[in-house]
Amino acid sequence: MKWVTRERGLFSRFLGGGAALLPPGRGRPVDCGRSAGLRAMRGRRPVVKVARLGLAGLGLAALAVGCQRSGPEVVVYTSEDQVFSEPILKDFEKISGIKVRAVYDTEETKSTGVALRIVAERDHPQADVFWANEPLRPVMLQQQGLLEAYRSPSADDIPGRYRDPDGHWTGFAARARVILYNTNEVKAGEAPSSVRDLVAPRWKGRAGLANPLFGTTTTQVAALVALWGEPAAKKFLDGIKANGVKFVTSNGEAKDLVASGELAWAFTDTDDASEAVEQHKPVAVVYPDQTGIGTLVMPNAVALVKGAPHSDPEKKLIDYLLSRQVEEKLAKSTAAQMPLHPNVPVPPNVRPVSTIKDMAVTYPTLGKTIDQILPYLRQWSGAG
Repeated sequence: MKWVTRERGLFSRFLGGGAALLPPGRGRPVDCGRSAGLRAMRGRRPVVKVARLGLAGLGLAALAVGCQRSGPEVVVYTSEDQVFSEPILKDFEKISGIKVRAVYDTEETKSTGVALRIVAERDHPQADVFWANEPLRPVMLQQQGLLEAYRSPSADDIPGRYRDPDGHWTGFAARARVILYNTNEVKAGEAPSSVRDLVAPRWKGRAGLANPLFGTTTTQVAALVALWGEPAAKKFLDGIKANGVKFVTSNGEAKDLVASGELAWAFTDTDDASEAVEQHKPVAVVYPDQTGIGTLVMPNAVALVKGAPHSDPEKKLIDYLLSRQVEEKLAKSTAAQMPLHPNVPVPPNVRPVSTIKDMAVTYPTLGKTIDQILPYLRQWSGAG
């Protein structure tokens, strides 16, 4: 089983000094003159070869962000998909009158590129706000001392387990790891209901899972290691192989293979599952392990960058992102993200987090566990 992965080794290098992953000079302050523009296009050979184009694009975008600042504005780096995040940021501009300059992550570096930029810019921060599509990168930036504590009044009723107790990052609008099954292949009463169904003999060769070396599958494996311990988790992974689980490139591919009937079921994220449901594919969704370990929940997270250039607008943007209004918008969008605030109106295809049992894991623990298990996962998957 061979894999090509964008994030191979990034977790451990991130924690060990992520600036080394970026092209030379990325941590210097932005000079808006012509010479800086020329320098931006020279000598930008990343250490991480797979991220070459993505990080170069981010470098030029951030250069533009650092120039031509006038009037109230805020700079945000975000790894949330642009199709979902950009409308939210545009709405904030209209409501507040504050200009938003956004740098979006690319598919080549998802979702590590902008986080690594913040590491490289530690001495001369260009970003004010980091909007991450999951909490692990903010946790890593916090461990590097690159985030400023800010307790937003908008977050008062967001459950404590979805935010840093000191205010270095706050979660909102979550995804979950769910089971998607084909209703033509599986009867509702016989549908899988647990992660352990991946090793159940009745599903031999009929289930799917995205590449465990990056993305939310890595987070899911890390959560199992944190809950079960490493020996039990490794035995489970060996059982997955033995049971003929089909390993696919992404959650999107897992969704497509289930919708077509090539797989009876697979794990994916709620946004992918919701897309298939909205397209009226023959699929249904199960939130796994509701009588056991619970479902893995992964909120967006927003953080204030330490030393950020704009102290007042950045807090207004954070307050807005953490508002009930934004959670409702993301719930009603094709992202179908689950509100963390109580009693936020949601469409029928979205469940508020308060209605499900989530895994009893902490995001700082998951960050450390991912770094611990990646070498094993590379060897296990044949990519090491």
